Amino acid sequence: MRRAVKALYAVLVTALLAAPAPALTASARSEGPARAADAPRSARPTAPAEPIAPAPAPTAPPTPRIPGVRGLEIGVPAYVWANDRVLSDLTATGPAASVVVLNPGNGDSPFDAPWQARADALRGGTTTTGEKTKVLGYVHTDHGNRDPAAVRASVDNYLKTPDGRLHVDGIFFDVVSRDCGPGNATRDLYADLRRYVQDTMHATDPAAPDLVVNNPGTAIADCYLEPGRRTADVFVTYEDTYAAYVSGGWLGGNVFDHLTGYRAGTELDPSGTAFWHLVHGVPDDEAMRTTLRTAFDRGAGYAYATGAAMPNPWNTAPAWKYHPQTTYAATLG
Repeated sequence: MRRAVKALYAVLVTALLAAPAPALTASARSEGPARAADAPRSARPTAPAEPIAPAPAPTAPPTPRIPGVRGLEIGVPAYVWANDRVLSDLTATGPAASVVVLNPGNGDSPFDAPWQARADALRGGTTTTGEKTKVLGYVHTDHGNRDPAAVRASVDNYLKTPDGRLHVDGIFFDVVSRDCGPGNATRDLYADLRRYVQDTMHATDPAAPDLVVNNPGTAIADCYLEPGRRTADVFVTYEDTYAAYVSGGWLGGNVFDHLTGYRAGTELDPSGTAFWHLVHGVPDDEAMRTTLRTAFDRGAGYAYATGAAMPNPWNTAPAWKYHPQTTYAATLG
């Protein structure tokens, strides 16, 4: 059965104006070797408000993948306003993306009624395997240096809503350290945050499946996947350009050990869905398919390719839209 599941980019928290809006930032690359300098994200104008249409039904009955057969799913970081056309397009896409990350002010602007409505509409989408789209709330962590109380407050912004309902399926922790820290202290901090998400969600709905993602944007120390101390369900282990992805920018694996180096990490990922690759600066739709095939071959269970580039590749739709990615990804496996 299928399971419910940066180069160093640092999140710059942009001064928010009066209206709550997403801080248009992408993940920060953590302490990997030879990483680029942190880069700011540019603002995107607010799109005119428009009604949020329900997600479409799939055009053909979805066929779940055979249990035990690994595939590839599309996960989209969408760092835009709640009424932006990017989210309208994602809501209307069938087959739907498997995961969409929403980002209201780096998680610190109110996750209010417009955001909740958008999240609910996205969650109505149906993927190629018949599952519903999972929506995650963005929370930045500053490589584990942000005050844990502030991080938990950002989590609460999504999970403790006035109506007492869950409108998201989990949390996307960004700017995550790739290293364990002295005595595994950094790893344990993220493990505590994962438990906080789980406990908070289950207090509202004991049956809610929770999905926690860590984004170091590069290969992560294998301590993060240690049984019993795992810090997330899914790890973004690549976030960089297409040029780097198909050349020397791929370090050789999704996980690493300081003594033995990089490896695929498949032995730590029995479900085949633990790793997510985000690739920007993809030149055309043929390169998009190459990206997805390469991600699958490198052990990713989730991927996303866009032609958009820095300073913010996550605030616009790819030229080839979303449908070609969701349908092509379904052929892999």
